[in-house]
Amino acid sequence: MQQRGETTIQDIANHARVSKSTVSRVLNNSTAVNQDKRTAVLEAMQTLGFEPNLAARSLAGGRSMTLGVLTQNIGSPFYDALAQGVIRGLAGSGYSPLFVDGQWQQSTETESIRTLIGRRVDGLILIGGDVPVNQLNELRERLPTIVVARDLVGWENQCIHVDNVQAGYTATKHLISYGHERIALLRGIKEHPDATQRFEGYVKALKESGIEFDSDLIYQGDFSGQSGVMAVNALISKGVHFTAIFAANDMVAFGARLALSRHGLRVPEDISLIGFDDQAEAAFATPPLTTMKQPAVEMGETAAQSLVKLIHNEEYELACSPVELQIRESVARLR
Repeated sequence: MQQRGETTIQDIANHARVSKSTVSRVLNNSTAVNQDKRTAVLEAMQTLGFEPNLAARSLAGGRSMTLGVLTQNIGSPFYDALAQGVIRGLAGSGYSPLFVDGQWQQSTETESIRTLIGRRVDGLILIGGDVPVNQLNELRERLPTIVVARDLVGWENQCIHVDNVQAGYTATKHLISYGHERIALLRGIKEHPDATQRFEGYVKALKESGIEFDSDLIYQGDFSGQSGVMAVNALISKGVHFTAIFAANDMVAFGARLALSRHGLRVPEDISLIGFDDQAEAAFATPPLTTMKQPAVEMGETAAQSLVKLIHNEEYELACSPVELQIRESVARLR
């Protein structure tokens, strides 16, 4: 095997039987190379023991080869899945992600973005958050930016999101189709756009089905398992009658399931339960949890791949990601 210092781009081109410009495009992660030639170049690099000097490429191209990723609540299943998708989407691109946590605090998010810019990242992926649109508009004038899990006007091709209104509607209609009318909504953080939009879908489904809205069935909490426990305890202590629960996410649903059990109530025999996200544990819960599946990994992967193309002025297309009902065993017909 040749040493790094002995191998040139011309050597790689000769070995792969391509032009030097093709080798350069592969090294610069351009998508304007067909897959066969790309594979030949990569195999030649491996055979000849060639390792690209990222620092030199950064200086030559004015790039750091890092992408800043602002996430929220690192450690939560949904945001972890998005992060995994980003990592998967950058595989083989030459770019490395630099993660920061906004903690759903606007001031923290703004400071975290400043930190990323100070690290001279080549682009940004902003997952969720509350940074105002006017600030985001200014930001994308400075850096290529893709926003995930927010639906922003004017960001149609730089925004990856799901239709939370439709998702909330679908989940509620599923419970209604099983005869439930007293559906408790464990809403999540009040100001959170996802929670607000799913609430809108919930109300729409009730109205369409001729079911009167009852504010007593709405619990304002957050997206943690503890919130699910507290919600069920609060509803029962207040004497609120309900036969089904639509939880803000799967973690809230797990907490609600635990609290119901402590009160001697079974899922789904006594109370039907539906979650949101379809995290890995949902399929192995007792009983397996019916939930709305968000394609979090795929959203993260698409965001990463699209940002790389945006940086290189290459074409890409973003669309609203589908949310699918995953029917398992936690919803039963009202007796």
